[in-house]
Amino acid sequence: MIPIQIYEKALLETVKRGATVISDDVREAFEAAILRESNPDAKRGLTATLNSMDLSAKRENPLCVDTGWPIFYFKVGNDCVLEGGFMELENAARRAVAKATERGYLRATMKHPLTGYDPGNNIGMNIPDFTYQFVPGDSIEISYAAKGGGSECFGGTRHRIVAFADGIQGIEKFVIDSFVASARAGAVCPPSVLGIGIGGTANVAANLAKEAACLRTVGSKHPDPTFAKIEEDLYKALNSLGIGILGAGGDTSVLAVHVEYAYTHIAGIACATSTNCMIARRASSRIEADGTVTPMKSPNWFGDR
Repeated sequence: MIPIQIYEKALLETVKRGATVISDDVREAFEAAILRESNPDAKRGLTATLNSMDLSAKRENPLCVDTGWPIFYFKVGNDCVLEGGFMELENAARRAVAKATERGYLRATMKHPLTGYDPGNNIGMNIPDFTYQFVPGDSIEISYAAKGGGSECFGGTRHRIVAFADGIQGIEKFVIDSFVASARAGAVCPPSVLGIGIGGTANVAANLAKEAACLRTVGSKHPDPTFAKIEEDLYKALNSLGIGILGAGGDTSVLAVHVEYAYTHIAGIACATSTNCMIARRASSRIEADGTVTPMKSPNWFGDR
């Protein structure tokens, strides 16, 4: 049985790491973008952003003034036993978010949607958000992802039903139109990690898009060659637009494009985009049945791809 004190401490450490330290894959994507950038201003902007993120890790400060929505993904072994059960796991996650906010790793940005009431600790109705995946084994993997206000609220998420007759061309047009509109409105912070959900109902597509944006290793390829080609074609098309860092121009408008899919109804194809900001705030930890906690380099949500 994994004790409460073990997983609560791991939850807090994971939130802190996600808020203050960029993952290795994001760093590699930034370094590659800096090397290939031909626009001097964009190169300076990318370099300055990377330097700022390094200072955040050194000083244990938030990577961005917008510390985003607190979202947890739990990949749970079917034989995993937690002291207090899953209800206490969620309570521990709430306590971890509250402590992270009190200690300055998160800003208090979660408010009542109508009154604006601010509890001051990022805890409220349906926040934090919890998603579960059950797998064989007796361990649990915790992933924390923070979705920023720009990338989630002001235009970074979009949805449309595409007719079967329009096929891949219709899907790709929707994605490009959505990203251009978001960037033109200043609603996202390029270079972005763009997640795309294809199929299912509207909420299924939206959830797949968010998971693709937040939980895929940046630049990983979908194992299905058809979807991998869509990722590659959209990556090239979006970077050819010259949007660049924060829309100021440059060779890199997206660091990666990730697609996930579900089977869909014959009546149409639900499609959704989820634009993650350039710093891609996330962190993951694995807790073994004996209580051993190990930081993970990848969320492993899609089998470490």
